[in-house]
Amino acid sequence: MILDKKFENLFLNVSCRAALSVYQFIGKKNKIAADKAAVDAMRTELNKIDMIGKIVIGEGELDEAPMLYIGENLGSKNGPELDIAVDPLEGTNFAAHNLPGALSVIAVAEKSNLFNAPETYMNKISANVNEGNIIDLDFSLKKNIFNLAEYKNKKPDNLTVCILDRPRHKDIIDELMNLGVNLRLISDGDVSGALLVTDEKYGVDLFLGEGGGPEGVLAASALDAFNCFFQGKFLFKTDQDKARAKKMGIRDLNKKYQLKEIVSGDSIFCATGITSGNLVSGIKVDNDEFYSETLITHKSSGLKKIIKKHEKI
Repeated sequence: MILDKKFENLFLNVSCRAALSVYQFIGKKNKIAADKAAVDAMRTELNKIDMIGKIVIGEGELDEAPMLYIGENLGSKNGPELDIAVDPLEGTNFAAHNLPGALSVIAVAEKSNLFNAPETYMNKISANVNEGNIIDLDFSLKKNIFNLAEYKNKKPDNLTVCILDRPRHKDIIDELMNLGVNLRLISDGDVSGALLVTDEKYGVDLFLGEGGGPEGVLAASALDAFNCFFQGKFLFKTDQDKARAKKMGIRDLNKKYQLKEIVSGDSIFCATGITSGNLVSGIKVDNDEFYSETLITHKSSGLKKIIKKHEKI
């Protein structure tokens, strides 16, 4: 099924309103209150849409935050059956401390076309590559770097790799430095990090490392529209993680997922800026009006653009 173009504006409005709801909490150092505002606004707007919607990627377990929980039903109960993935406030710390890069993110597909991902970590890799056997989670880091350099007709020291700045990535970061690769270290926000590979203007050739599984699914929706490469492998480190995964229907806990296994068919993706970052500018408010920027993609219609909106609050 191809998603009706009318849903582009409807879901764009959802992420815009969720982003606006966080504005009052920017810099207030209360990430829980900021996240709750985004969740509540997103839920309210989703329930206005004529659809039989179901959350398959929920928000909040790892952060102990309010949730749009997995399995929650949304919409008017009339219309198409849709799978919904959400991260109402990606970068809770960015919003709480008025740092760049906070986003409100949503992805939507026909029922059963979005992977039902548990709230756990994922090893992932993405690049603007549309051929097989160039980069792969099973390849060594050195092989991925040299293959990508050859594919892009660059030297390794002209490549830039984006990775979360975390202790768990120390060995990877050290090896990248030894290979002479340029680094873009990010403190949070690995949806936006993965999407920096979509356009040369962002100056990122490769995104990799361990981050949130749900964020991986969200990023995959947009990367699909850009015809980029993405792979992910969930990391189930505790018995509780493994039990939850099996309950959600995951049989092979070591499976490496290709993009088309994570997002199949048509999808719409929206990421609205809350604080200004690499992808989009943040919310600006002037009296009773607000300005927003949203990266929106719709695979079937070829929509891939940043939309600026100016509306009444």
